[in-house]
Amino acid sequence: VAASGKAEPLKVIISGAPASGKGTQCELITQKYGLVHIAAGDLLRAEVAAASENGKLAKEYMEKGELVPNEIVVMMVKERLLQPDSQQRGWLLDGYPRSSSQAAALEDYGIRPDVFILLDVSEDILVERVVGRRLDPLTGKIYHLKYSPPENDEIASRLTQRFDDTEEKACLIFLVKLRLRTHHQNVDAVLSVYKDITVK
Repeated sequence: VAASGKAEPLKVIISGAPASGKGTQCELITQKYGLVHIAAGDLLRAEVAAASENGKLAKEYMEKGELVPNEIVVMMVKERLLQPDSQQRGWLLDGYPRSSSQAAALEDYGIRPDVFILLDVSEDILVERVVGRRLDPLTGKIYHLKYSPPENDEIASRLTQRFDDTEEKACLIFLVKLRLRTHHQNVDAVLSVYKDITVK
């Protein structure tokens, strides 16, 4: 609470492995608290599409098949978090930062969340969720054959597996576990910066 007695808007970072339910939780949190939802990947694509200065720089790296450097992504995130809507309503930063250096860069700019939410789901459940996940290419909605099946046969007939989920089952499970290992390494690094405000 600020000295004036006016409550500061809520600032949240959320992290979770692929298929941990992060998208669902982001929807619920933004609806409940009216926060501006900011996903670094979406932000990067929007900046490239808008041909902003940062977008042009990012595009050069992407066209070479290289990772966009931390400094560019941090600048994009910082600029978005400092926009009036984020400052007035508060923000939910989704899946970023992914390394201790990214977290430290945000801290250097004076950007610190009130809470770091970590969705902690067992590996077996994550694998089962990914294997059963399907995408409706018309609406972009994600379904799950067991947990969230399509509403009718018409939708069911057009569902596809996401591009990163389309291997043979054994190979898919191996890939999922690799993605999870990378996720856990990233989260462990970020947790060291936010350990005092982490909620699992």
